[in-house]
This record gives sequence, structure tokens and C-alpha cells, in this order.
Amino acid sequence: MLTRRLSLFATLALSLLLVSGVQAADTVRLATTTSTYNSGLLDYLLPKFEEDHPYQIQVIPVGTGKALRLGRDGDVDLVLTHAPAAEKAFVDADYGVEPHGVMYNDFVIVGPSDDPAGIDGGDDATSAFAAVADQGATFISRGDDSGTDKKEKHLWAEAGVTPDFEGFRAAGQGMGEVLKMASELQGYTLTDRGTWLAMKDKLDLEIMVEGDTALFNPYQVILVNPERYDGLNTQGARALAEWLISDEGQDLIDAFRLNDKALFHASAGEKVDPTSAVHESD
Repeated sequence: MLTRRLSLFATLALSLLLVSGVQAADTVRLATTTSTYNSGLLDYLLPKFEEDHPYQIQVIPVGTGKALRLGRDGDVDLVLTHAPAAEKAFVDADYGVEPHGVMYNDFVIVGPSDDPAGIDGGDDATSAFAAVADQGATFISRGDDSGTDKKEKHLWAEAGVTPDFEGFRAAGQGMGEVLKMASELQGYTLTDRGTWLAMKDKLDLEIMVEGDTALFNPYQVILVNPERYDGLNTQGARALAEWLISDEGQDLIDAFRLNDKALFHASAGEKVDPTSAVHESD
């Protein structure tokens, strides 16, 4: 499987590329979430796109907030993110154009098997968050302005909790690293199901809470507005976006499996009702 882990050299090269604004005509810069990266979805999808298209995709895996900032600054050609309110603001401010729903999965709350907060088996995310805070249990937060972090902050607010209790830790890291930390510290965390399924066999954690409609997690692809910036590869970006929402791209997203489990569900052209979204228990 093609690996897309950024080496130190590649990271430095990327920095120079962003600063200089120089871009090869056949390169498409995609800023996306660590969840699509850590799950292995992009390693599965992008080589199939590149086989039939004259473009190479340069993946920049960051939190949704950082991905949208890169788009806002004209440093990438398109974004693939999962924070609907932030994405709407991005498009409404004319930084992004041609938004399309691509797929969805859901978030789950995971934690240690001894479950000190007593939330195992629940389906109410805000009640679970309140219980974790009441017990002062260890909770590892992304703390990185990602889509997951935005969802977590919303859940704390809905629970009426200011997350400054004894066990709260803000990591400022991607989903994979946060899951590792939660496992090592035997704490709770919020994770997208795709990254959880990709990593769960290496973690000493279990799903505690799932199935709440508040945990629904849709993804959109959005082109950066070419009228605002010079040097964008809008033709290549549009080709990738249109392929992701094509029958071929959507079928491949639905076919992507890890340990015989679907990690994402294609949704292009659909108005998905979170109350009927598929929640697959492990």
C-alpha cells in the first residue's frame, strides 16, 4: 500500500512550497483531516484516482481548523473536512466554492474497560461527558481545532461543563496520537469511528458510548476559490472532487473495509438523516 507519511524532508519541502506559492501543474494540494489519513482511506483511494488522471495528490493531513486556514490563505487547492458549521462559514466568506457531501461515519466515546465514569453501554453523549467530568476521570482532548475537537467542545457545552476538571488533558495532537495517549493513561476520548477501527487492535480501550445522533460525522469536499488566489490548480482540484462524488469514487468509499468493517459510508447527492445513519458496533 502506498504510504503518505510526511518525512521531515517532505515537511520542509512543503513549507517552502507554501511560502513560495510555486506549484507543479500536475500537483493537487489536498488539505484534509487526520481521520481520513489515519484510517487508511486516502492510501486506498488516491492511487486509483492517480492511475486514470494526470495529477499527483499532495496530502496535507491536519485538523479541520488548520485545513480550512490553509484554504483561506490559498495554500491548498481543495479541502476534505468534517465540521459543517466551520465549512459553511468558509464557503459563505467566499474562501471556498463547490461544496459537496462525500461520505459520513460517526464519532464514538472510548475509554478503559474498568470505566470509572460508569458510561459503558450508553447512547447519550452529553450525559457521558457530564459523568466523566463529575468523576474527574482522565479525558484526553484533541485540543487542536480539528473537526473532532469542534464536536467535543460542542458536547461539553451541551453538557453544561467547562472542561477544566482534574483529569482533563488537551493534547494538541492528531487522532491517532490522542488514542495512543488515552490508551496509555487509561482515559476517555472522543474519536471518529474510522480511526478507531483502524487502530483499536493496538489499544487498551473499548467503545463506551455510540449511536447518539449528536455523534453523526459528515465529510465535505470544497474547492478553494480560484477568484481569490493566483496559482491554484483548480482544474486538478475539481477533477479530484468530481471523482470523489462520482459513482466510481462513491463505490470505492463504500467498499473500503478494515477487518471486514466499513469505515465510511458514501453520501454524495444524498440528504443523510443522522437518525438513520449506520452505526456499526465493533
